[in-house]
Amino acid sequence: LGGIRDEADIRGHRRTYIGALPGRILQELRKCGSKNPVFMLDELDKIGSDFRGDPASALLEVLDPEQNFSFTDHYLDEPFNLSTVMFIGTANYTEPVPPALQDRMEVIELPGYTETEKLNIAKKYLVPRQLAEHGLSKNRLTIKDDALLTIIHGYTREAGVRNLERNIAAICRAVATEIARAKKRQATISKKNLAKILGPPQFESELALRTGIPGVATALAFTPVGGELLFIESAFMPGKGLLQLTGHIGDVMK
Repeated sequence: LGGIRDEADIRGHRRTYIGALPGRILQELRKCGSKNPVFMLDELDKIGSDFRGDPASALLEVLDPEQNFSFTDHYLDEPFNLSTVMFIGTANYTEPVPPALQDRMEVIELPGYTETEKLNIAKKYLVPRQLAEHGLSKNRLTIKDDALLTIIHGYTREAGVRNLERNIAAICRAVATEIARAKKRQATISKKNLAKILGPPQFESELALRTGIPGVATALAFTPVGGELLFIESAFMPGKGLLQLTGHIGDVMK
């Protein structure tokens, strides 16, 4: 659904228009040949709206169990029962999804991958896929676990593995170039030589930089990327002994 701005993509066009078609909901129902399939509505948070209508409003009738038994497509101009269809919507963030649309669904939040999960995904899927795409065999390129962990910690900060795969692809391209120039026959990438290809790490831990500084305390925080450390700074000044919190620290650190 990313980039959809026309309500007719959901409800269809009226038959008076040249080249009119049913909406995508009924088109996909016709393709699968079943009245009770599972629909994946991807990128709900990327739906737009303009003068042609609001697709999110059209989805209200599709997802509302009190209304979707008589969904009316403009092309068919007849009620169609969608109550037997299971709809699964996905979104990276829930904030852009209209509250009225969220109210028609059960929101299930999925946490990001842990470090161990990212490492296993990289070893089992990402590295073999990038080796195949770049014409390399396992004998030509070996990426050690410590290199993958360094990429996860120092070169990516994400809940998924998209940037992790990009960095693995960059390593494969660099090694493939060296092999094509007959400078190398095989390569082993470890933590020691990783920076020669990817450059210096983009993210560093602040713990070593700020531990031991007077007036600084550490706290734990949760983000979509994972656990983080928060540094709380205090200043000593004359006063009445009252505690004053600035910013959003009072809301965050409950």
